[in-house]
Amino acid sequence: MIHLQFLCVPVPSTGNYCIPPQMGLFWTLPVNGVMEREWKGPFYFIQGADPQFGLMKAWSTGDCDNGGDEWGQEIRLTEQAVQAINKLNPKPKFFVLCGDLIHAMPGSPWRKEQTQDLQHVLEKVDREIPLVLVSGNHDLGNIPTAETVEEYCRTWGDDYFSFWVGGVLFLVLNSQLLFDASACPALKQAQDRWLDQQLSIAGQRRCQHAIVFQHIPLFLRSIDEDDDYFNLTKAVRKEMADKLSKAGVKAVFSGHYHRNAGGTYQSLDMVVSSAIGCQLGTDTHGLRVVVVTAEKIVHRYYSLDELSEKGLEDDLVGLMKTG
Repeated sequence: MIHLQFLCVPVPSTGNYCIPPQMGLFWTLPVNGVMEREWKGPFYFIQGADPQFGLMKAWSTGDCDNGGDEWGQEIRLTEQAVQAINKLNPKPKFFVLCGDLIHAMPGSPWRKEQTQDLQHVLEKVDREIPLVLVSGNHDLGNIPTAETVEEYCRTWGDDYFSFWVGGVLFLVLNSQLLFDASACPALKQAQDRWLDQQLSIAGQRRCQHAIVFQHIPLFLRSIDEDDDYFNLTKAVRKEMADKLSKAGVKAVFSGHYHRNAGGTYQSLDMVVSSAIGCQLGTDTHGLRVVVVTAEKIVHRYYSLDELSEKGLEDDLVGLMKTG
């Protein structure tokens, strides 16, 4: 599998776009030049998760397996998120969506329609703000196969890859391969080998920071918590957390939980962001602003209304001037 070293978003129309070999039409913003490997000062990016077109109707009817035949609410919320991001000044370095892009599982009804509608909304992201897409369980299936991974890559882009922004190494992982790779063990082995190679760069301190994006959190509150639908198993999470921490990775950003959560393990910050779409707790539909300074990573969750109406708060803007 080719792992592309740029950020991309599919668009449903033709035009003057870069066309990666195996993935159809995309517009792209390269960010992996030599200059992006050098630290130039503080910056910020936006993290979102779980637009999951179709879940709000399915959840309201109590039929998450077969429901989801309407997604107008999710369209409006994701449009609001895009509009809020486009208004931000200064512009974020990129916008990352941490999985469950749509609700319909592979082979389920409405998958094609949900995909097309989400692509139409994401097409409206400012062309100066690269879009990073992360695969979730609804995008690949709870037990992914080579076929569902191939479909995802054909539709949205690679399921794992790395990129550089401002001297920071970002790693995007396919967390379903960590959750259950029983139907595609070779793909998990390939990601594991690739991850070890990438972490060697971080481990040699050849980057200012290293940050990971994945859909399923390592843990919700504590490394020792019980196994749950919303986290990785104890054995897997401990192995991954030790590996990431040893390499000097500062933070893992995820979604999946549809609530805000998180904790720390050694020097690793586990950040769990609530959803743009359906809320399963008391949080609001929102996005997370993440400021990266030379010494630290500061993040804050905003409701869509807050970010739309007020933009970035002064203290976060100040960090980018003094950090």
